Amino acid sequence: MDSVKNLKNKLPPHNMEAEKAVLGAILIDPDVFTFVRPILDASAFYSPQHQKIYKAISELDTQSQKADILILTDYLRSVNELDSVGGASYIASLTDEVPSSANYEFYAKIVLEAAIRRNLLKVSNKISADVFDDSISSRTVLEEAQKSIFDLTEAGNSATFKSLAEVIMPTLEVLQKLHERKGAYTGVPSGFGNLDNMTYGFQDSEFIIIGARPSVGKTALAMTMAAHIAIDEKIPTAFFSLEMSDMQLVQRLIASRAKINSNRIRSANLTARDFGKVSETCGMLYEAPFYLVDMPNMKLLDLRAIARQLCSPPYNVKIIFIDYITLITGENASIPRHEQIAEISRSLKSLARELNIPVVALSQLTRDAEGKKPGLADIRESGSLEQDADVVMFLHRERADTSEDEAKPIPTELILAKQRNGPIGTVPLLFLSQYTTFVTEAKEK
Repeated sequence: MDSVKNLKNKLPPHNMEAEKAVLGAILIDPDVFTFVRPILDASAFYSPQHQKIYKAISELDTQSQKADILILTDYLRSVNELDSVGGASYIASLTDEVPSSANYEFYAKIVLEAAIRRNLLKVSNKISADVFDDSISSRTVLEEAQKSIFDLTEAGNSATFKSLAEVIMPTLEVLQKLHERKGAYTGVPSGFGNLDNMTYGFQDSEFIIIGARPSVGKTALAMTMAAHIAIDEKIPTAFFSLEMSDMQLVQRLIASRAKINSNRIRSANLTARDFGKVSETCGMLYEAPFYLVDMPNMKLLDLRAIARQLCSPPYNVKIIFIDYITLITGENASIPRHEQIAEISRSLKSLARELNIPVVALSQLTRDAEGKKPGLADIRESGSLEQDADVVMFLHRERADTSEDEAKPIPTELILAKQRNGPIGTVPLLFLSQYTTFVTEAKEK
């Protein structure tokens, strides 16, 4: 209790000397602001005086004016703020805080660190207040806390750049490893050779969209790929299912891997031989680094939080599948759905880059795609998906209404419609509806 009382008596984290040093460095050399601006905004300063001064410097910069002592003083006087910041004498005194502008970045990072700590304090106080408010559910408290922490994390990620010299050596090391692997795929292999020959596998940090009309086999294709990656390649894989339960997905996996008609598994109409194959397949699946996330009505923040957890030890997931993107709930339900999808799309692309793994998301196509080969304009609800995606693929077949219990393989095209860093084309596949899986034509023969 004493520690809590002591905290209440403390001032929020701040460093007045560092704030003065940043402002002083800018006034000594106005060009410094160009480098400070990506690190700090006005709210990062604790002192209201310093917030106003920094905001004035920003406003002068937008007018293409460099904020030396005289120009800044005149500007603050013109907007009737000079007295509120301490007058001309205080502005002039800021340059006395630093001998030169050389260490501006060091001081700016001190200011940023204190600002982040103050914001964390605000978040923790808000969480504490919400916890004692019986009108707010614990679920809502958790979601709001998660969103607040995520916003702080994003705010602390300032833009960076590198010279070609800094990038060339790591690139050469990667190329050397690829050379030693004798032409192996650079990314995570999908299991479909003709596709991987065009993409070289699913690449780290890429956002991939697989689109199709209903009942063409989006989930079956994604599960076929994910199973190959996790079971055959032994690469840790996560599958987020917003439409089917984890047990339904596992039943599909068993059917496809054991080569047992999925209808017989669903109806429990299994022979003794079938059950032996099921048991053997389950043993194989048990050892696979395959993680299923079954959460209908999943919110974007929940998805991101679980993804971060799965990509950390001990799971170390290297690729994520999401079935499917338009079932994700946006953070702001009051905005139009296409704007929510745009927000979700940007967030998933950002997640792929943050975690440095491929993120593969399934998407419904518009009704306009019915009965014809789909194109990029047919992605449902938002053009942002097509714009944000590094790779866009479509599943298409002429006989979309074929009965699932038909034993004959169904020719299906996997159309690689967009690839930011490679060729496009079409991969012929066969859909084995009785096993709810896809194979290449060569494998079927």
